[in-house]
Amino acid sequence: MPIAREDALNWIKACGKVLAENRDYLTQLDAAIGDADHGANMDRGFKAVLNKMPEISDKDIGTIFKTVGMTLISTVGGAGGPLYGTFFLQAGMKTAGKMELTLSDWYTVLDAALSGVVMRGKAELGDKTMVDALTPARDALKAALENHTSLPTALEQSAEAAREGMEGTIPMVARKGRASYLGERSAGHQDPGATSSYLILKAAADTWSACT
Repeated sequence: MPIAREDALNWIKACGKVLAENRDYLTQLDAAIGDADHGANMDRGFKAVLNKMPEISDKDIGTIFKTVGMTLISTVGGAGGPLYGTFFLQAGMKTAGKMELTLSDWYTVLDAALSGVVMRGKAELGDKTMVDALTPARDALKAALENHTSLPTALEQSAEAAREGMEGTIPMVARKGRASYLGERSAGHQDPGATSSYLILKAAADTWSACT
């Protein structure tokens, strides 16, 4: 089965749950190299998103994602709002009018969302940002698509690639954002944005594991 509208809604709810559960962890990561507010910001943003779920539960997937993006932009402080807002707005544009998504559709979504984040944040692979988790996740999806991998397996491979990318930020010296002010001292710390990106993609893999 493809990813249905109900699955998309359940993913957003799962994102809200996992970000709430990891609020303190993300804040702890951000305290080391940022403003110590990433966990609180993401939790607040997705709580606002979850409050809007009843209003959009009967809409198409594109409208759901667009609403998520607009809500995050208006409620999440720091860089997270514009970046994750852009992520979901781009996702909404690629899924406009759709009531279900195939693996190919999801690759298109992630590719567009990543491009939007790169354009908005002016970050590249290796800058110690969420791009370092999203890029390998996107690339893993592309490989899975080319290998005709099942949807659940492809999503798991994508999430695993995001985890490896997230952990790969630990030795990096930040070149973007608040962490870049620390210079060499930013090395040795896991990037909070890459971590929240991994959590969101892992939530998709876990939520959609029954789709075949």
